[in-house]
Amino acid sequence: MPYSLDLSDGLKKAGWKVKIREKERAEPPHVSVMKKQETWRWGLREQAFLDKKPPVRTVPKELVEHLQTHLETLIAEWDSKYPHNPVNSEGEK
Repeated sequence: MPYSLDLSDGLKKAGWKVKIREKERAEPPHVSVMKKQETWRWGLREQAFLDKKPPVRTVPKELVEHLQTHLETLIAEWDSKYPHNPVNSEGEK
């Protein structure tokens, strides 16, 4: 079951979602930041977006700050879901 990070009412009303999705155990640890049909991967190790597209400038600063504020929770959720690919492993399995 995906993990969903709770967001402010303003971000939710604007259509934003943040999830740790299913079947991503082989990918670098990340959360999926979504709005409508667009998805960005925000790396839990890098604490930055992993992809150049879609453009990162469209993600609100408030949302990025929210990710950073809840980083420990996101890491714990990822590590629980994917224990063979923990955030602090630097890619080692």
